[in-house]
Amino acid sequence: MIWPDRAVRKGMSMIKGEPLSRARSEELRLRALELTPGGVHSNVRLSGGTDFIGRAKGAWLHTVDGRDYLDYLLGQGPNFLGHAPDDVVDEVFEACRRGVIYGGQHELEVVASELVCQALGWADMVRFGVSGTEVVQAALRLARAVTGRTSVVRFEGHYHGWLDNVLTAQTGGAWGAASAGQVVSHLDDFLVLPWNDADALTTLLEQRGDGVAAVIMEPVMINAGVIEPRSGYLEQVRRLCSQHGIVLIFDEVISGFRLGLGGAAEKYSVAPDLATYGKALAGGFPVAALAGRRELMMRFGDGEVNHSGTFNSSVMGTAAVVATLRRLTSDPPYTRVAEHSAELTAGIRGLAEKHSLPLRVAGLPAAFHVSFGNAEVRDYRSLQLLDLARYERFSRCLLEHGLWVAGRGVWYVSACHGDAELEVALTRLEKAISDWTER
Repeated sequence: MIWPDRAVRKGMSMIKGEPLSRARSEELRLRALELTPGGVHSNVRLSGGTDFIGRAKGAWLHTVDGRDYLDYLLGQGPNFLGHAPDDVVDEVFEACRRGVIYGGQHELEVVASELVCQALGWADMVRFGVSGTEVVQAALRLARAVTGRTSVVRFEGHYHGWLDNVLTAQTGGAWGAASAGQVVSHLDDFLVLPWNDADALTTLLEQRGDGVAAVIMEPVMINAGVIEPRSGYLEQVRRLCSQHGIVLIFDEVISGFRLGLGGAAEKYSVAPDLATYGKALAGGFPVAALAGRRELMMRFGDGEVNHSGTFNSSVMGTAAVVATLRRLTSDPPYTRVAEHSAELTAGIRGLAEKHSLPLRVAGLPAAFHVSFGNAEVRDYRSLQLLDLARYERFSRCLLEHGLWVAGRGVWYVSACHGDAELEVALTRLEKAISDWTER
């Protein structure tokens, strides 16, 4: 099919008009299924669209069959500057002409480290990795080494990677393993609490605080629901961790550099002891980082705590960090992102009201959550009061109408979403809502 809004944005062709074959995507899908389990290389994409992407630029995806999608998924978040930002890509390509992996130190990793610490403000040192999952593991290991304790407090619905000791799911009211093959005992050292409840944390630490090495959380719960911390909550958590000698870890893999240069720590004026970063850090390139206070991070430097990785601080990765942070510093996109998000969310609410569709929109400018229902959402438990399954079905309708979004309801806004994208988004959204209500 071809989208009916070509006049809105010249050259952006898509759905609900004359037929457009998906033959090339189908051919590639069948080949992929022969070679790759489920035809995908990440289980996150098992329930995604079946179109194969041929290229992407700015806020747009273009398929191998000639369709385009207006992208509010942004590669699950990393493309905060939009797809293939010229300055980042050019700097990475130029740097890689001199080599990619040296097995030794190089100037770019020093510059990248300086820029990260300057941007964050609270952190003294940084170590680079490749994925958020792995730097979370480094943070947990470091916290246990520093404190000599083993238990870790985490929170319902927060995501910290896919490895055995952090991947959890709720079954029958209890939190446990989320995958076949997980070693369930690897979760034994984790104490799971509802988030945004300072009293629950206070009570637990009064009883077991002398055995707790770390408290780890998304300081703003973006991965599920885009839920902000209650007023004073992060401050109370910070005070409790200091009181009990516990390492406070912020998982800012999603929020870091997206909510502002200093991420959630800056936005809410609460500094952790350690924090993990990724996604928006490197303009779409696979880079992650663990940042923290000097006295903790130096345990890596004296060899006491092991943190290794062949591809850590690669030329490609650190060049991407340097180019991204220079852009975010010299031309901050945060005001533009907020303006687009405000108009987009207002438009979504207006169209929902016009068509009597009970859509709920809540969250932050750079990431917001769309769902069905009207519950007051404070944590993962109250998030479940919404009709999340209905929105997941609705998201497939949005895909059919040229809006590339996640089934779990999180929409990301990039520096490349402007007025033209807003017009297309609302045009396609209204057609999707009309189609949905007619089914």
